[in-house]
Amino acid sequence: MSPVLTYIVLSLLLVGTCLFAIWKGGPAERMGASVILAMVILERLLQVVLPKPWWIVMGLTFDALTAIGLLVVTVRYGSLWLGGAMLLYAAQFTLHSFYLVTGRPDTDLLHMALTDFNFGAILVCLVVGTGLAWRGRQRARDAVAIAAP
Repeated sequence: MSPVLTYIVLSLLLVGTCLFAIWKGGPAERMGASVILAMVILERLLQVVLPKPWWIVMGLTFDALTAIGLLVVTVRYGSLWLGGAMLLYAAQFTLHSFYLVTGRPDTDLLHMALTDFNFGAILVCLVVGTGLAWRGRQRARDAVAIAAP
């Protein structure tokens, strides 16, 4: 699959996943999805304005800010999926750091593959967390319905 097509598909999956989490998730999923969506949108809007040599620094900055935002949400709600997403953003930060320090171009195949895998894993964490929260609410609702006379 071409890098442009992968970028478009992952972007659409990001929007769909975050909207799903905001719609069906609990408070932790809503806040986590809002942090992720806001940071990705802001980063992509800045890519239009900033010159390309600054994109690696911007990616590094926004990955760090997103990981910090998810850390705050994780401390507040203590959700396992949030911890996984936060660690994956930390891994993405490490990847950007490696490429920045070594001066390697961030357009090579390894960077793209690792970024796509990492980003997909973050979305899987968000979907799993949302599904568990949704299912937990359904079970609680069913338990109330069964207990009611």
